[in-house]
Amino acid sequence: MNHWIARQAALAAAFVILAGSAGLVQAQAVGFTVTPLLRTTLSGDPTKEVIVASGQFEPGGTTGRHTHPGDEYATLLEGTLEILVAGQAPQRVTAGEAYHNARAVIHETRNVGEVVARVISTLVVERGRPLIEPIK
Repeated sequence: MNHWIARQAALAAAFVILAGSAGLVQAQAVGFTVTPLLRTTLSGDPTKEVIVASGQFEPGGTTGRHTHPGDEYATLLEGTLEILVAGQAPQRVTAGEAYHNARAVIHETRNVGEVVARVISTLVVERGRPLIEPIK
């Protein structure tokens, strides 16, 4: 799991560098941290993996616009988030509610509340691809 944490830290750093070098301050994650809880191969399909992670959004925190190489299923434990999906009206989610982001859908998640928001996400993704793919 330490290898995965190091890889995710490297991806986050690359994301920030890429966003900054392109002048895309809005695209970088700010006030958002992820803690991996489990990473395993999907039963019966070695081309896919399942990742369970907890996320924490500070007030005003954002993931920046991005996609995933697979589906994301999340449950909000505390706080209020707004999910912005390309081509759709914003979706507001409060503690106890769940949401889904389909594979390759451009989206951004923001804490629109006044307290820290905490979420548990399960992602079923293509093995070997970056978990988060920033959008320019």
